[in-house]
Amino acid sequence: MAWNEPGNNGKNNDPWKQGGRDQGPPDLDEVFRNLGKKFGGIFGGKGGNSSSGGGSALLIVVLLVALAVWGLSGFYTIKDAERGVILRFGQYHGEVGAGIHWKPTFIDSVTPVNTQEVRSLRADGFMLTQDQNLVRVTFEVQYRIFNARQYLFSVVDADRSLREATDAALRFVIGHSIMDDVLTRGREVVRQNTRQELEGVIAPYNMGIALVDVNFRDARPPEEVRAAFDDAISAQEDQERFVQEAQAYAREIEPRARGQVNRVMQEAEAYKQQIVLKAQGEVARFEQLLPQYLAAPKVTRDRMYLETMEYVYGNTSKILVDVKNSNNLMYLPLDQLMKQGATAPSATPNTAPARANLDGVNTQPRSDTPRGATTRSGSGR
Repeated sequence: MAWNEPGNNGKNNDPWKQGGRDQGPPDLDEVFRNLGKKFGGIFGGKGGNSSSGGGSALLIVVLLVALAVWGLSGFYTIKDAERGVILRFGQYHGEVGAGIHWKPTFIDSVTPVNTQEVRSLRADGFMLTQDQNLVRVTFEVQYRIFNARQYLFSVVDADRSLREATDAALRFVIGHSIMDDVLTRGREVVRQNTRQELEGVIAPYNMGIALVDVNFRDARPPEEVRAAFDDAISAQEDQERFVQEAQAYAREIEPRARGQVNRVMQEAEAYKQQIVLKAQGEVARFEQLLPQYLAAPKVTRDRMYLETMEYVYGNTSKILVDVKNSNNLMYLPLDQLMKQGATAPSATPNTAPARANLDGVNTQPRSDTPRGATTRSGSGR
């Protein structure tokens, strides 16, 4: 029950009037005055007049300490790769470069932004292609900040906005591509189209971000049909490998064939020139021989015959000797004798039988020679 509630049997339980004295609430002026006296005594003040001076000195000291702390807390450092964006009372004020700077604490705030670091983000997920197939695509985007103010204040979260724009651009490109192009031969086209689409999406927002590169990391079908698609991709890779091997073989064979063609053509041209020159020489020789034949026909004819026989028999190792008034035909197998001379030892006793054999062979008639067959030798015709 409260001390001043009615029905308290006439009792006054006022806490400020305990013991018959009216104490009342504490006087705040008196409290501060007592505190001033105490602090004045600490700093050497005496009496009532010194208490006011001591409080002022204490206040000045406290203010100086606070001012020193406030001034020292304003120094900050910006790294070489960063730009410091200054906000004064929450409003953009300017930018500072690398080095040590000072700002008024509680008035300015500085946000460092790395403008040289190449950042990356990844976008992946199941996407539907133009031919109504589901494929899991993984993309990686590398970007760099070139404008710190736009990066901080053009959108609420530039990194998140870029991620969402990448996902939208990638889904748009995949949705306009067939699955075979996404999985195999059309990856480079998908990558280039995605970069162009992404640059077009983020350009109106002025996020202060520049794309460095867009990488097509992976594209896979769902796990249920992954084995079949792996076989198809392997077959396409084998096809490309065979085509490349055939092209390499063609590049190897074609120069060789061209060289052979050139060699045959050169040989034919040389043979042509040889035959033409030889024919021209024969014509010139016969032209020179004609006056001699007209002057002495028989002598010229015999000489031509002998030269022809010499040319014909000069290329053979067999010699047939016609014996006058005899049916025997002497045959000298010089080819066999030359072979025996090449294989026989160089000792003297073995040479005599060879000569005897020669004499014996020369005197034996040949049964396979027709009777009366003779071979002209010398000037006989």
